[in-house]
Amino acid sequence: MVKRLFKLTLLLIFSVSVFIAACSNDLLGLFGSSDLDERLKSKDIFKFVSKDNLDLNNVIEKDSPYSFIVVSDTHIEDGNAYNLQGLSKVISDNQDIKFVIALGDITQYGAEHDIKKFIDICGKFNVPCYPVIGNHDFYFGNWSVWRDNIGSTSYKVSGAGTTLFFLDSANAYIGKKQLDWLDSEMKKLNRKERIFVFTHAPLFVKGPADMQQVIDIKERARIASILKDKCDIMFMGHLHKNMSNTAGGTRYVAIEDFKTNNTYCLVTVSPSGVAYKYKKL
Repeated sequence: MVKRLFKLTLLLIFSVSVFIAACSNDLLGLFGSSDLDERLKSKDIFKFVSKDNLDLNNVIEKDSPYSFIVVSDTHIEDGNAYNLQGLSKVISDNQDIKFVIALGDITQYGAEHDIKKFIDICGKFNVPCYPVIGNHDFYFGNWSVWRDNIGSTSYKVSGAGTTLFFLDSANAYIGKKQLDWLDSEMKKLNRKERIFVFTHAPLFVKGPADMQQVIDIKERARIASILKDKCDIMFMGHLHKNMSNTAGGTRYVAIEDFKTNNTYCLVTVSPSGVAYKYKKL
C-alpha cells in the first residue's frame, strides 16, 4: 500500500511538472484570475468585433468559395507581436481570405498594452478578425482588460450558409451553460451549412506528456456528441503543436503556436468540401 501511494505521488509530481513545462513560461498559467461564469455574464458585449461582422452575409458570399486563416498562441508580450502583422500581406495577396481567427493566448499576461497591440494590428487587416480567449489572456486579474477592449468570450457568427461558434475554454472546461447553448444552437442549423467551432483548450492530445486538454472527460464526450456529423472542423490551440483527429465525422484540429513557429492554418471552403493546410510566414 505504501509503495503504491509512493508511486502515485511520484506520478502526480511528474505529471504536474510536465504540465507546467508544457504551459511554458509561467506557473501562473495554472491558475485563472477569473472564472467562466463571471466571463459569461459579458456574453453579449462586443467591442473589437463589430456587430456588422457578426453577420457573415456582410463578410462572405453564399455558395461562393472562400478561405480563412486560423492562428493560435501569439503570446504578444511587451508590445512584441512576433510578426503577426505579416498576415496582412498574406491577406492582401489572397483575395479569397475573408476573415481571421485568433485561437487564444493572444497575449502572454493579458496586459492592456498587449491587448491593444493585437487590436491595432488585426484592426488593420482588411478582413474581420474573431478572437478567442486563452488562459494567458487573463493573468493577474486582467479579465476586465479583455472585457473592456474585446468583449464577449463566447459567441456565434453566422450567415451566408456558414456558422462559427466561439467557446470559452480558458479555464480548461466549457461548462454546462455553454454546452447547453451550443447544443441548442446546433439543433437549429441545417446540415448543409458549413459549421466550425473555435476554442483554446483541445479535446484531444497525443499522449500523457501533453496533459493540456479540456479536463472533464464527460464534457469532452458531450462536445463530441453535439458536433457528431454536424460540425466540419473544431479548431483548438494551447498545445503549441499541430495535431488532427477525426471523431463522429468531425475533424478536430490543433495548431502549433504562432509565436515560435510563425505558423497559421489556411482553410478553404467550397461547395464540394473543406480543406486546410498549415503554412508559415
